[in-house]
Amino acid sequence: MALKILEACTNCDMCEPECPNEAIYYGEKIYEIDPDLCTECVGFYDTPTCVSVCPVDCIITDPEREEDHQTLLKKFEALVLNDKI
Repeated sequence: MALKILEACTNCDMCEPECPNEAIYYGEKIYEIDPDLCTECVGFYDTPTCVSVCPVDCIITDPEREEDHQTLLKKFEALVLNDKI
């Protein structure tokens, strides 16, 4: 599953620098998460760091992007390999 930032986002700038995959970016009005880059921190941390630092709890699992742990791990591995090439 990728994560999603809800409209309750206050643009506090806490989540973006925490993302190890650089999946979080400032969108049209609020921060957004690129689901193709989001691994929910699998491969880096035990839990998503953006969720842990969000002061308004507006980051949820995206119901439209359900991915199991193994899929997230494969995505992580593909992203890491692409960065090293």
